[in-house]
Amino acid sequence: MDDPLLLDDWRVESRLFVGTGKYPDFETTERALAASGAEIITVAIRRVDFSAEDHLLNHIDPKRYKVLPNTAGCYSASEAIRIAHLSREACGHNKVKLEVLADERTLLPDPVATLEAAKELIREGFFVMAYTSDDPVMAKKLEEAGVPVVMPAGAPIGSGQGILNRNNIRIILERAEVPIVVDAGVGTASDVSQAFELGCAAVLLNTGIAGAKDPVRMAVAMKAAAIAGRQAYLAGRIPKKLYATASSPLLDF
Repeated sequence: MDDPLLLDDWRVESRLFVGTGKYPDFETTERALAASGAEIITVAIRRVDFSAEDHLLNHIDPKRYKVLPNTAGCYSASEAIRIAHLSREACGHNKVKLEVLADERTLLPDPVATLEAAKELIREGFFVMAYTSDDPVMAKKLEEAGVPVVMPAGAPIGSGQGILNRNNIRIILERAEVPIVVDAGVGTASDVSQAFELGCAAVLLNTGIAGAKDPVRMAVAMKAAAIAGRQAYLAGRIPKKLYATASSPLLDF
């Protein structure tokens, strides 16, 4: 009922991307990822302890999932570029979710550093999926710089506030010629549906599942919401009207 999402040489059916942080243990991580139906799984490479006998990547089946490394926790362009290089070596491909934050309190993206890092990584041959604010101007600048996937925040990272500015996301979508993926701030299933109903190509979330009282059950809900929201968008909703319109025939036989 829907075309697969094409991201360079990746072809995926699920448009729900799921992160791997904040879970209580690896078993819960595995069960939640499976329940979400996600095919693209993000991993903060700098937070994986490869020296440990058991680490996160041991619990992500490479035959089942596509690992998208991210530069989470970076606060400068140079640091993000360095982590991207490490990610390419660790994961064996050129795709990276670029994340350059401005400060530790707000965890908002640094637009200047993000653009700087994106340009350099693209020059080096990376397929960059760039996390940014919901600013339509910044989203367009990233696209014009060659970013093939732009990822505006619905709300601050981990806040669970959902999409705070629907109009900004609508403007970004209206002007974009690349896939737009809402990333960050998703709190519950209705937030996911809303993003897809606006026309987003995909949704990336982590805390909304990992921080739930029952992560596995919430993963199921997020999967259902993604399907429902995407199908509703493709179906085309009825226009909103001020007055009622009868759903049954106005005249008898």
